[in-house]
Amino acid sequence: MSSDLHGQAAPGGASSAHDGERAVLALFDATSSAWSDGDGGAFADRYAEDATVILPGVHLRGRAEIRTSMGEAFAGPLKGSRRIHTPQSVRFLAEDVAVVVTRSATAFPGEAEPPSDRWEWATWALARRDGRWLVETYHSCPAG
Repeated sequence: MSSDLHGQAAPGGASSAHDGERAVLALFDATSSAWSDGDGGAFADRYAEDATVILPGVHLRGRAEIRTSMGEAFAGPLKGSRRIHTPQSVRFLAEDVAVVVTRSATAFPGEAEPPSDRWEWATWALARRDGRWLVETYHSCPAG
């Protein structure tokens, strides 16, 4: 089942596609808020216990490692920054599994918009566990 980013069910999609997409996209609001707040714990709490994060030159394994890494980053080089995610597609592979592609970037204090060379493509695999959408795996690469 899939839907476009305007909440219209794709052919063969369920009528609840819009609600499902809204719930999935709320996860991005939550992670962006935690990022803006510099809260590594709240940020990592949106990831599954065994989540994987792959960035250029970085491979994080598990929520604890994500929490530690992001806490250090928010206290250091990412202090005062904010994260921007522009969803490009949301696909539901099952009722409780979604793949989201975003165009994302980090904006630093004083920047209204990040420069073009800082944008990246990101693929997110999400799963709903106990009623909560969590990031299972995240991978990003430069948008070029």
